[in-house]
Amino acid sequence: MTAPLPPSSANSERPSLAEVALVFLKLGTTAFGGPAAHIAMMADEFVQRRKWLTEAEFLDRLGAANLIPGPSSTEMAIFIGHAKRGWRGLVVAGCCFIIPAAILVSLIAAAYVRYGALPQVGRMLYLIKPVVIAIILQAFWKLTRTAIKSVLLAAIAVGAALLNLLGVNILLVLALAGIAAVAVWLLTQRGKTALASVFAAPPKLLAVLGAAGTLAVPFSLPRLFLTFVKIGSVLFGGGYVLLAFVQSDFVNRLHWLTERQLLDAVAVGQFTPGPLFTTATFIGYLVAGIPGAVVATAGIFVPGFIFVAISGPLIPAIRRSPGAGAALDGIVAGSLALMGVVAWQLGRASITDWTAVIVALVSLAILLRFRVNSAWLIGGAGLLGLLTRV
Repeated sequence: MTAPLPPSSANSERPSLAEVALVFLKLGTTAFGGPAAHIAMMADEFVQRRKWLTEAEFLDRLGAANLIPGPSSTEMAIFIGHAKRGWRGLVVAGCCFIIPAAILVSLIAAAYVRYGALPQVGRMLYLIKPVVIAIILQAFWKLTRTAIKSVLLAAIAVGAALLNLLGVNILLVLALAGIAAVAVWLLTQRGKTALASVFAAPPKLLAVLGAAGTLAVPFSLPRLFLTFVKIGSVLFGGGYVLLAFVQSDFVNRLHWLTERQLLDAVAVGQFTPGPLFTTATFIGYLVAGIPGAVVATAGIFVPGFIFVAISGPLIPAIRRSPGAGAALDGIVAGSLALMGVVAWQLGRASITDWTAVIVALVSLAILLRFRVNSAWLIGGAGLLGLLTRV
C-alpha cells in the first residue's frame, strides 16, 4: 500500500477513522447539486471549519482529481481521507461518501421498478437549487482568492473558461492550462536547467484501461461489473459525460436499457445527494435488482480508489519541482475556471424567477457573513419547498 501524505500543515492532529467515517457519511447524505457543489461543501468542511487542509493543499488535490479519470468529487473525498489517515482513511472516506447515495438511489430504483415513475420532488428541488448555486459561488470566491496568485493565472483561468464554453474537451482544457503555465515559467528561467527540472519531475498519471469487448452478449453480473469498470477508468468530465458512455454501452451495444430508462437514471443522479455516478447504481438495479446495484456501484467507483492511491504520494513531489509546481498552478486555475462555468450554467438553468433569485442571494449572504454549515441551508430550503406551494 502507498504511504500516507505528510500531515496537513493546517491541522497536524490526525482525526480518528470514526470521525472520518461520520463526516463523510454526513456529506454523502447532504451533498446535493453535483460535483461543483460537493467540492464547495468539502472546502467549507475541511478547510474553513475543521482545518484538516490548508486552501493550497485542498487546491492541489482538486487539480489532481481533475487530472485522473472518474468522479472528481468522490476522488476529492478519497484524497482527503488518504491525506489524514493513509490507506484506511482512503477506503473509509470514499465508501462513506458513496454509500448513503447508493442506498437512496437503490430505494428510488425499487419504487421506479414497481410504479414505473420517479417520485415527485419538484417543489423541494425548486428551492434547493438556488441554495446550491450560492454554495458553489461562495467556494469559488474563496478558492479563487488563494489560487489566482498572478495576472498570468487569471489569464489562464479566463482562457480555460472560454475554451470550455466553446466545447473543448475538459481534459484538453486542463492540459493546455498546465502547459501555458509551464511555458511562461520556462521563459523566466535559464534555458536547459529549467527544462531539465521539468522532465525530472514525476510524470502525471493519465491511466486508461483497455475497453471491454464490443460484441453484444447476454446479461451477466461480471459483464455489468467490467463495463462499469471500463467507464470509470476512461471517463473524464463528470456526470454529463457519463450519459454518453452509458448510452453507447447499455442502450446501443448491450440493449439492456431503453432511452427513457437512461434519462430517468441520469435524473435520479441529479436530484439525490452524493456522487452523480450513483446513476450506475440505478442502472444496476434496473437490470439485476440488488446484486446488480451493488456490482454496478463497485465497478464505477473502484478505478477512482486505485487512481487516488497511486497518484496521492506524487503530489508533494510535484510541488517540490518548480516546473511541475507551475504546471499544477495552471491546472488548478483551469479547474476553478471550469467550476465557475458550471456555476454559471447551473445558475442560468435553476434561477428562473425572482423567488429563486432572492433565495440564492440570501443564502450567499448568510454563507459569506456567517459560518453556517451549508447542509442546514439545503435542508431548510428542501423543507420549505415541501411545506409551501412555491
